[in-house]
Amino acid sequence: MRILRFIILTSVFLLSSFVTLKAQVQTEPNVVYGQEKKYEIGGIAVEGVTNYDDYILIGLSGLTVGEMISVPGDEITAAVKRYWKQGLFSSVKIAADSIVDGKVYLKIALAMRPRVSQVNINGVKKSEHDDLMEKMGIVKGNQLTPNMVDKAKIIAKRYFDEKGFKNAEVNIMQHDDLTQQGQLIVDVNIDKKEKVKVNKIHISGNEHLATKKFHGGFFSGGLLKKTNEKGFKSLFKAKKFVKDKFDEDKERVIEKYNELGFRDAYIDADSVVNVGENLVDVYLHIDEGEKYYVRNISWVGNTLYSTEALQKTLQMKRGDVYNTKHIRKRLLEDEQSVTNSYFNQGYVFNQVNSVEVDVDGDSIDLEIRISEGIQSTINKIKIYGNTRVYEEVVRREFLLKPGDLFSMDAFKQTYMEIAQMGHFDPEAMNPNEWIKPDQINGTVDLEVGLTPKASDQIEFSLGWGQTGVIGKVGLKFTNFSMRNLFGKNRLHRGIFPQGDAQELELSASTNGSYYQSYSISFLDPWFGRKRPNQLSVSAFFSRQTDISSSYYNSSYYNSYYNMLYGYGNYNSSYYNNYSNYYDPDKYIELFGVSIGFGKRLSWPDNNFRFSASLGYTRYMMKNWDYFIIQNGNCNNINMTLNLSRSMLDSGMFPRSGSQISASVTFTPPYSLWDGVDYEHLATDPRNANYQNDMSRKYKWIEYHKWKFNSRFFTPLGSAQKCFVLMTRFDFGLLGHYNIHKKSPFETFYVGGDGMSGYSSTYYSETIGLRGYDNGALTQGYDYGYAYDRMTLELRYPLLLQGSTNIYGLAFAEAGNAWPELKKFNPFDMKRSAGIGVRLFLPMVGLMGLDWAYGFDKINGTKTYSGSQFHFILGQEF
Repeated sequence: MRILRFIILTSVFLLSSFVTLKAQVQTEPNVVYGQEKKYEIGGIAVEGVTNYDDYILIGLSGLTVGEMISVPGDEITAAVKRYWKQGLFSSVKIAADSIVDGKVYLKIALAMRPRVSQVNINGVKKSEHDDLMEKMGIVKGNQLTPNMVDKAKIIAKRYFDEKGFKNAEVNIMQHDDLTQQGQLIVDVNIDKKEKVKVNKIHISGNEHLATKKFHGGFFSGGLLKKTNEKGFKSLFKAKKFVKDKFDEDKERVIEKYNELGFRDAYIDADSVVNVGENLVDVYLHIDEGEKYYVRNISWVGNTLYSTEALQKTLQMKRGDVYNTKHIRKRLLEDEQSVTNSYFNQGYVFNQVNSVEVDVDGDSIDLEIRISEGIQSTINKIKIYGNTRVYEEVVRREFLLKPGDLFSMDAFKQTYMEIAQMGHFDPEAMNPNEWIKPDQINGTVDLEVGLTPKASDQIEFSLGWGQTGVIGKVGLKFTNFSMRNLFGKNRLHRGIFPQGDAQELELSASTNGSYYQSYSISFLDPWFGRKRPNQLSVSAFFSRQTDISSSYYNSSYYNSYYNMLYGYGNYNSSYYNNYSNYYDPDKYIELFGVSIGFGKRLSWPDNNFRFSASLGYTRYMMKNWDYFIIQNGNCNNINMTLNLSRSMLDSGMFPRSGSQISASVTFTPPYSLWDGVDYEHLATDPRNANYQNDMSRKYKWIEYHKWKFNSRFFTPLGSAQKCFVLMTRFDFGLLGHYNIHKKSPFETFYVGGDGMSGYSSTYYSETIGLRGYDNGALTQGYDYGYAYDRMTLELRYPLLLQGSTNIYGLAFAEAGNAWPELKKFNPFDMKRSAGIGVRLFLPMVGLMGLDWAYGFDKINGTKTYSGSQFHFILGQEF
């Protein structure tokens, strides 16, 4: 009986334990959708991903242990969406692994998307390949999502649409990389097809605007300047069809109609019809509407300026065509607009609005409403990005200081001064972002962002002349600091002190014994560091020797014997080697020094500068057969006065602005008081005393020299990269006090590349004129006492990046030189035209190559100047 009771109790215990255990180890709980139950999260496990820690993956779900959730419910759905939103996973599953004692244990199963191991773009050029790689966003090492693939297709298709390949096909294929697990290769296959061109443009409804205005001329673009028909008349225009460009053209058409007074004009129908595999016809119908005129103009809210002054600024009166473009420009956009007039008086927060208060037939009454606001002062000026010069060097260029009323003119002038310093990249400057108005406090902050660029230059060049190799070494330090030369713990680069934007230039040229030249110059643009007063000091020395007369005698007799007897060694290297005939007793030496002082003027405006310099040059000649004076010393003491105005938006590639300078250089008029009869001095070269008389005649050189130089830059577009027209006019006159003592020095050597040589231009100023040999326009009479030059040059930037600038150019040029002032005729010019390229490199400076064709004969020759190549180094025509 006792045994039976034990068996029964044991069986009951085991049965109850089995039932409890069965409830505890249930691995697949029965979840019925539509029957939500609340559970506490007892645990979360993650599987399928090995390269991320579990706590990071669990954190992405937004679920936490101990949180109450509904099963099934929105919390699990939201967690799945969070995983998909990451774009990292190709599979996401969240399941209830078990439910024990009101707690649910979750299992998250994830599968990672493969990463891109390689991207291949097929069917495009290298430049297009690089552009697409940057734009599409498919990056090696990143994971690839379907959205990224779709976006890449759209970007690639749009990219080729903009290039005129409207029918381009883009396919993106993915396949596993068998060499790397979990990696894939992406192939972007592109078939550009042919460019889609415009076959015909059909324009209708244009009663008041001629059709030719839409198409433009052979070279000029019309209103549809980005959409042109194929054919000969569009030889120099783009013929491809690009929808975005077509939309721009339509806006230009409406703007033109608004300019003509058709304020209601609109394009009521336009269509593009395929007429061939790669051709489309474009249809444009315009509803011009009525033409409107201005009847009455009233001004409201103006207290600073009178109505008469504002009316004069608007430049529109009763009866004028209602030109909305003109109104917008004169009120808001132009340099002298109403808005800018208020800006210049510190009213930064002014608002100017044009309102049509009455439209009666074809007449419109305008009311110009002005909210002047309050005058704003400069609160603070912050400069960042400058690591090249001392901050005070930048701040001294500011015409605005904290506490000053804001002035747009002063701000623009400040921007141009900083851009022309040469120490910062003007292409990286965005002056519109410098102005930070604070409307709450009624002030303006200036936050000036600068990108430093190297402007120091090293020149090393080799050339070949009659006397062998000519070498030149030059160093130009544009950020020199004299005060740091001996100071300790000051700004240096190597052994050279810098930081004050002073210029120090050293150069040396030599041909061994035959030619040597050395120069040094120093310029401080802010002498004294308080005002923009410029100090310059320079000195130079050069020595050039001659060839022994035995060389010419040997050459002559060898040539004679060779002709007479058929032998001789005139062509031998020995007789042609000038170095074997060095004659130190035949030379010319030059020594010169100068000191100058310049000042920035405030009238007529801050762009004017005046400078004065005093110079001395001594010419020392001994048996020098190449000049009218062969022996003796000549002295040139001169004063130069210069008035200039410079207003350029950039020093490297100006797009707008001008440079104008006028100068006079003069010496004392010695002949007025020295008592010498120059009329009868040194008149007969056969006289035994001729050379002594010449030396006496020009011992003290006298002259007065007048020069005018101008350059104007006009942008032919509004884009950053656009054509720029440079126009130039120069002339120079060299006068005398005494007709019998005309100076052979300081004359003009005209023609060629404009680069000075050492052999024949020590006494003259070189003036370049492309298409002709160096000095060609003065060789016939040796000395040019007058010259003029005119240039039209069309430039286009090819690369504007940091300190590297490249631009191409095409030019037409004309100029001439005259041996006497009375023969000066500014309309008698020698013409040329050509093309070229300019390259500016850091540490090297400006280099260029031009090809030009001279159209005219010179100095009585029977042949035209013809084709010429010109190499430019360190200067610009």
